Amino acid sequence: MQTTDIDFVIVGAAKCATTWLQRALQSDPQVAMPDPELHYFSRHFERGLDWYLDQFPSGAADRLTGEKSNSYLDTPQAPARVHAALPHARLIVQLRNPIERAYSDYCMLYRRGEVGSDITRYLDPDSATKRRFLDDGLYYRQLEPYLERYPRERLLILLYDDMLRTPQAHLDHVRSFLGLAPRALPAASRKKVKDRTEPMLSPSLRRLMQPIRPAIEPFRKTPLFRAVRRQVVREIAYPTFPLALRNRLAGYYRPDIAKLEALIGRDLAHWADPAEADTPFGLMADQSRKTAHQYS
Repeated sequence: MQTTDIDFVIVGAAKCATTWLQRALQSDPQVAMPDPELHYFSRHFERGLDWYLDQFPSGAADRLTGEKSNSYLDTPQAPARVHAALPHARLIVQLRNPIERAYSDYCMLYRRGEVGSDITRYLDPDSATKRRFLDDGLYYRQLEPYLERYPRERLLILLYDDMLRTPQAHLDHVRSFLGLAPRALPAASRKKVKDRTEPMLSPSLRRLMQPIRPAIEPFRKTPLFRAVRRQVVREIAYPTFPLALRNRLAGYYRPDIAKLEALIGRDLAHWADPAEADTPFGLMADQSRKTAHQYS
């Protein structure tokens, strides 16, 4: 396969339901996509182009071929690398309210045991030292290098909000951009992609087990391992998201959102409204946690 055979790349953003989009496209036999995120143009560029091309399914040259790696949006080197190898590819970006994206990203690392419960330490624009949660939501800044290299018509900018409201129309829009006929949304894509209410090991226990993970990995699928795991997992209680912190984040993102609005011709003022939050964790009653957002 030659690089010109790669027709499209979903470049991000992280925690914006691009996995939902990938699975919906993969359900079409006309589309060929590697199952894992390759992260070639961001984290594994040293492996070389041959390695990259070898990751695509056999017979992919006869189908519409693409891949999805969220890190291509937030890695500064990625746009130049993508363009050098795939100058004629179509690019897809799916964007979510950056405030909710930051909180969802924080919750993911919290349940992994990689961050603590002091949410202000990680999400306060004035004091956070781990800038990943904050800066990965500066979408216009991340899109600029792609817009400098690709014609605007080759970059499809989608909104997570639209996927929530009208998933079939959302998918039809993507398929039209890729030159595909409309196709019914697969049943699997109507279900949850990731469920933060699913019982898991507590963050503290995950941290304790981190050093021995390589040793227990071969046993993860055994009945005994699963039986033991069922005894120790529980639903994660996520730290609350204070309204004052949310408002500070709204101010932090406001200049970037204004540029994004001008670029896509959409009013995104609702992103700063707590009543429009798509992550009810920490903002609503405990009962809302049971029906927490499907695609976080």
